[in-house]
Amino acid sequence: MIPMVDLRRQYNILKTEIDAAILNVLNNGQFILGPDVSELEREVAVYHGVPCAIGVASGTDALLLALAACGIGEGDEVITTPFTFIATAEVISLLHAKPVFVDICPDTFNIDPQKIERKITRRTKAIIPVHLFGHPAEMDAIVTLCRKYHLKIIEDCAQSFGALYYGEKVGTFGDAGCFSFFPSKNLAGYGDGGMVITRNEETAEKIKLLRNHGSETKYYHKVPGYNSRLDEIQAAIIRVKLRMIDNFNKARRGNADIYRASITRDDIVLPMEMAGCRHVYHQFTVRSKKRDLIMASLIANNISSAIYYPVPLHRQEAFACWKTGDDNLINSEICAAEVLSLPMFPELEEKEILHISDVINHAS
Repeated sequence: MIPMVDLRRQYNILKTEIDAAILNVLNNGQFILGPDVSELEREVAVYHGVPCAIGVASGTDALLLALAACGIGEGDEVITTPFTFIATAEVISLLHAKPVFVDICPDTFNIDPQKIERKITRRTKAIIPVHLFGHPAEMDAIVTLCRKYHLKIIEDCAQSFGALYYGEKVGTFGDAGCFSFFPSKNLAGYGDGGMVITRNEETAEKIKLLRNHGSETKYYHKVPGYNSRLDEIQAAIIRVKLRMIDNFNKARRGNADIYRASITRDDIVLPMEMAGCRHVYHQFTVRSKKRDLIMASLIANNISSAIYYPVPLHRQEAFACWKTGDDNLINSEICAAEVLSLPMFPELEEKEILHISDVINHAS
């Protein structure tokens, strides 16, 4: 069986370091907001060249707390893509703001900046671009629009740690960059975890306050907050992996190159990389009108695959109350009907990729 991701392979490679890191936390006995969280925050900030990084309980909470810290609330509108994991828009609704969906570019699966301006109203307060599957969104155009209309930018970097847009790391273009350390991510722990980075120290302080029940001093609470603290054991594990992230991303890119050279079907659209972008391939996602046939052939050969995402957010029951009737989100719907993600992780072997590609090429 070839899985979508095999977490055991990476653990076996890093076992000595990871076991030692976990044991150090257990021996230290400080499990909430301890030294590993503080050090990981410092290391992630240095990696991105920003002054502030704040560990939180999940990638979803990273988005939620970043939006809240940027003042998003009831009656506001936040523009984002419908072709993403639900958390991106879910957090907007949780703050009683309105998610406004803009269609994607089918080549990159990211929000189409040429379609954003027509959706901006006097209620629009922010944009959440998603760097989906590890490919950066077109940040130059998005930044220009946000400056013109004085909008906040909260980058959803849950799948794109280390991705580059014209030499700059994603997460550093807006008011906040939000990361997930979910186990399958390209930088991952062994449970939930997240991080917000920002250049704005006031925003950072608000997020620190919100993640800890609105408290700076124990039992004294300035505002109603959340219980959203990055776990100390997860931070220790992620610190080990952070030292390897550029090598992990390089291996993913190498695997993507092998896929590209090996998949030869005319009816498959391979993922592309825009000029100026460095894709980190959290997923290797192809498109085909014969997706179901190809998927069935993979299953028959004990090869995993997945559909990210089968139903775009504007078609989800959870967002039915936000339908306007005039949405033109056809690219999102076409992609949802055609996308198929193939196994992708740094330790995936070339012979496995060649076998997967051969099965795809001969599926009929």
